[in-house]
Amino acid sequence: MLIKRSAASWIVLLILFSAILGGCGGSGQSQQVKIGEVTRSIFYAPQYVALEKGFFQEEGLDVELQTTAGGDKTMTALLSGAIDVALVGAETSIYVYQQGAEDPVINFAQLTQTDGTFLVSREELPGFDWSQLRGAVFLGQRKGGMPQMAGEFTLRKHGIDPHQDLELIQNIDFANITAAYASGTGQFVQLFEPQASILEREGKGHVIASFGAESGRLPYTVFMTKQSYMQKHDQTVQKFTNAIRRAQAWVQEHSPAETARVISPYFKDTDLDIIESSVKRYLEQGSYAETPEFNEQSWNNLLDVMEGAGELKERVPFDKLVDNKYAQFAIKSLPVP
Repeated sequence: MLIKRSAASWIVLLILFSAILGGCGGSGQSQQVKIGEVTRSIFYAPQYVALEKGFFQEEGLDVELQTTAGGDKTMTALLSGAIDVALVGAETSIYVYQQGAEDPVINFAQLTQTDGTFLVSREELPGFDWSQLRGAVFLGQRKGGMPQMAGEFTLRKHGIDPHQDLELIQNIDFANITAAYASGTGQFVQLFEPQASILEREGKGHVIASFGAESGRLPYTVFMTKQSYMQKHDQTVQKFTNAIRRAQAWVQEHSPAETARVISPYFKDTDLDIIESSVKRYLEQGSYAETPEFNEQSWNNLLDVMEGAGELKERVPFDKLVDNKYAQFAIKSLPVP
């Protein structure tokens, strides 16, 4: 009888011990986060630095990155739960809000703060003036997307009506614009890096102006998630923002050559010198946000750009779709010398 009780006691102890070990193992596991980026671009260098330097891992996050080409596809993936966090233009959160979403999409960390596209011409145009675009065939970006709206904003600033003064092509899928231009479509095109520099290298185009330098500060590309995810995974969002903050500081503190080497695995078909020159170009025009915190003035600039493009039903208050608490905590708790 004593032996039976002893055996039973041992079984109970083993079960309890196993449960304790299982609990400890669970708490030490990384939290998985799926990111969908709207495109693969050197414009997003700090994100790749955060991945390659292990900043996400050090925060206890297991981050899986996928490219969901185009703002519409990226937002569909986020709303359906296929991804947890989207890296896309802030305008997409406004579109969701305008549709009366019960579970709005909230912007929580800014990655870039200017337009990241450049005006590319087939011909070298020394002393270029924007009036030279009048009557030209212009290969633009998707209607309602941030690149196209910021591009139109810049054109109007220079007295050009994009729908009256240009032969504007907008029916080519985002992922195929570079190939379409390289094959002969259009006299001018609006491109991100490294595509712009690659066309220059191949002798198929010349970078003659920067839309980022012309259109001012914007919450151009940001990390966002559904409000329900944010409420359920508050600490995950904070850890994610901490990692981005560290990566942004790293990019600012290191040379374009060092950044190029770190992010090169994400651009295996691009020469290292092209990556470096692209990073340098973005740094010089202040495209990379220095911190993840949003600025209300740049938000209002975004609303102006959308309004000018006829894509804004009503002006959305800054604090309705932006939550700065994660960025502010990251800045305070991770000071950068």
